[in-house]
Amino acid sequence: MKNIFIALMVLLLPATAHVYAQDFSESAKIQYLISSVETLEGAKFIRNGSEYNARDASDHLRLKLKVAGKKVKTAEDFIKFCASKSSITSEPYLMRFADGTNVKSEVFFTNKLKTFPIDKQ
Repeated sequence: MKNIFIALMVLLLPATAHVYAQDFSESAKIQYLISSVETLEGAKFIRNGSEYNARDASDHLRLKLKVAGKKVKTAEDFIKFCASKSSITSEPYLMRFADGTNVKSEVFFTNKLKTFPIDKQ
């Protein structure tokens, strides 16, 4: 009986490790996206018609991520549920760059996710 238990654990361990590795990878991607806003020089995050600096924007995104809880499993979920629009007004979030151009935050984060360094996964 003990040998069966050990064999079962050995077989299940790689599957469990894969799930945790995927979660870690997705978490790293989400942190990468939040950091990309936090480090933008001269950019503003526009939420419900008000402008916020990079630090306030990243704090807001972290709060939304925390509130979303298990609803966010992937970086794509983070973009969809936390970083695209107001959960109160449904107004899209915008990014205003130092040169004055605006882009929907959903577009910004989707493009930024494509630049996630592969070696961090």
